[in-house]
Amino acid sequence: MTQLPDRDPETTPLAQVVVFASQKGGSGKTTVSAHLAVEAERAGAGPVALIDTDPQGSMAKWWNARASDTPAFAHISVPDLARDIEALSAAGYRLIVIDTPPAITSAISEIVSHADLVVLPTRPSPHDLRAVGPTVDIVQHQNKPLVFVVNSATARARITGETAIALSQHGTVAPVTLHHRVDFAASMIDGRTVGEANPGGRSAAEISQLWAYFDERLARLRGDTARLIDNPLKTFDEDILTPVPKALAQLKQSGESAAAAAVKQALEAPETPPAALSSHRFGDVAGQWDGIERRREDTGPPPGKPDRRASASRPAFGKRFSA
Repeated sequence: MTQLPDRDPETTPLAQVVVFASQKGGSGKTTVSAHLAVEAERAGAGPVALIDTDPQGSMAKWWNARASDTPAFAHISVPDLARDIEALSAAGYRLIVIDTPPAITSAISEIVSHADLVVLPTRPSPHDLRAVGPTVDIVQHQNKPLVFVVNSATARARITGETAIALSQHGTVAPVTLHHRVDFAASMIDGRTVGEANPGGRSAAEISQLWAYFDERLARLRGDTARLIDNPLKTFDEDILTPVPKALAQLKQSGESAAAAAVKQALEAPETPPAALSSHRFGDVAGQWDGIERRREDTGPPPGKPDRRASASRPAFGKRFSA
């Protein structure tokens, strides 16, 4: 076994390991893990090392097409994973991102055992939802924190929300959804990410927001109190309850403004004559109404109008037949 350099925990803390796992092929593990690794490096959370344990080598092929040397790529075998993670930590790497094959094997369980956080990208489809069970079982058996990422979603589709609700029964769902856009796949062709190919696009913004969430999550896992004090999360009162009082205050303010405007309009408007106010009352043809409803004497129809009142020849309630 290779002799590793001595590591001072105060100066070279153990790197955090994020494992991307899913039994379902095509869930987007390689795309999401590569994008988050690049975003972490760009945001100053590096140095970042990538590990590809998928025999297909999709992550390795993407990295070989990159023009940038960061994040670094580590050629590591699963049996030596514990030793190599220690070596990467000693070399100063702060974050290790591991891409796994779409299968459930003993190797996946071994990889998950070294994870500080497991990320499970899931497309909003019935097939993907059915496939999450075995992966969740492995993660729970290893007692590792799990976060689902809804990936390749269709905007405003009902199934996207239903997927998030279903996944929330098994673990935490990331608050940022990655939507299906061509630039995710197009940027991976030449070894880039959406943040590098189109930094002003919506996809790049989603990746940036998603990494910000994971950055905060990893800081809490490693107990980085200085990091949390510098960038505190909003409290429950501020994040959840504050919008309601704010909305009520704005509603009250708008109501008060509307009431003040109505009073001002009433004071400035000329006084309305009584006839105009009361002319709508039935039987009040003169416009003089004292507020009391009275039965008027039936004086017949208005001039020129037919008489529709009941008479001996015209019954009050339709035609009557005699025996």
